[in-house]
Amino acid sequence: MLHILVLFSLFLLVSSAHGGVVDFCVANLSAPQGPEGYSCKPPAEVTADDFVYSGMNVPGKYSSLFNDNAKTAFVHQFPGLNGQGLSVARTDIAPGGAVPLNLHTGASETIYIAEGSVTAGFISSDNTVYMKTLNEGDIMVFPQGLMHFLVNTGEEKALAQAIFSSPNPGMQGISQALFGSNLPSEFIEKITLIDANEVRRLKALFGGSG
Repeated sequence: MLHILVLFSLFLLVSSAHGGVVDFCVANLSAPQGPEGYSCKPPAEVTADDFVYSGMNVPGKYSSLFNDNAKTAFVHQFPGLNGQGLSVARTDIAPGGAVPLNLHTGASETIYIAEGSVTAGFISSDNTVYMKTLNEGDIMVFPQGLMHFLVNTGEEKALAQAIFSSPNPGMQGISQALFGSNLPSEFIEKITLIDANEVRRLKALFGGSG
């Protein structure tokens, strides 16, 4: 009798789960975003364009600081990704350029080197560095929440294509967080051991205040 009750309970769980399944949930970008993402756009307002994103065939504008650029297709730009558990980006890096230390609080990142070669790596929570030179066709994964970087160590432009495990991976650049914010310089000096003149120089570069 007990096993019949267990099977019946499982049947109810599966039935209720399937009863709540929808084909998709295109992001309603006019509504606020919650912890689980955006609410769904009314089905009558959904079009094929919600599931298409164009422009990944050309690079974005290069950064004058690091000679790199990133073009993203996150849920804010690509509402059809809402609820799908992924997003994409392309990063172009000029020779000698770099993607500086950054992290994604909401996703892991898998990169595919489509052109050129880069040295890429991440730093684990025990401060171990995992670093490798990647060539065209190579793939590397950066675990969620860990600081990582890419440096173009080749002689030609490098192109890295990325897939994130969330439609909204979040991103925080380490240098930008320190020197592009309003964190007072005296505290930056204390927590980084960087002298006052260098802090001022870096704040001027990144547009920080304080």
